[in-house]
Amino acid sequence: MSTPPNAPSRNRNRGMLIALVVIFLGSFAVAGALRFSGWRPSGLKNHGELLQPPSDLRQQTPTLADGSTYRWNPVERTWRIVVAPPADCGNECIELAREINLVWQLFGHNADDVHVLWIGTPPAGVELPDTLRQLQPSPALLSALPRADERGGRSGRDLPVYVVDPNGFVILRYAPGFDPGDLRSDMARLLKLR
Repeated sequence: MSTPPNAPSRNRNRGMLIALVVIFLGSFAVAGALRFSGWRPSGLKNHGELLQPPSDLRQQTPTLADGSTYRWNPVERTWRIVVAPPADCGNECIELAREINLVWQLFGHNADDVHVLWIGTPPAGVELPDTLRQLQPSPALLSALPRADERGGRSGRDLPVYVVDPNGFVILRYAPGFDPGDLRSDMARLLKLR
């Protein structure tokens, strides 16, 4: 026959049980509060402006500089970086082309999975990504890019840049003056989704 636990032992056991329940349920309460307050870890936040709803380019059929059409072809799982500079773009386009090329090279073995779509004529005398596709300017295509005519920001990055998913939706916009490192980190996360 066992002897009943003495009062101090029983109280200590109850205290430990209550502490475990509080810790267990408290972690759920804290997680729920963080979730519903909109907080997200910094590693999960995108740096570019998430477009809600995303612009749909699937109905657009861009024309390449050689006159052929550029297909969105979602089966290939190709991501796109879109640059839509004005026709009179000078030094800012040269600097942006250098930075886009550097970002593209930093993708390493995933670089071939990212096309850079340059609407208009890219600057001469600058190394450009191997996957650069020069598109003919199209009013319909430009109007589908949110605030494509917005200018401003720091020198060399005075143009907006866009990220288009493999299906043809414009999902991210980088405002004039963006940091190229932000584009690289967002694209690196997106390329892991393949």
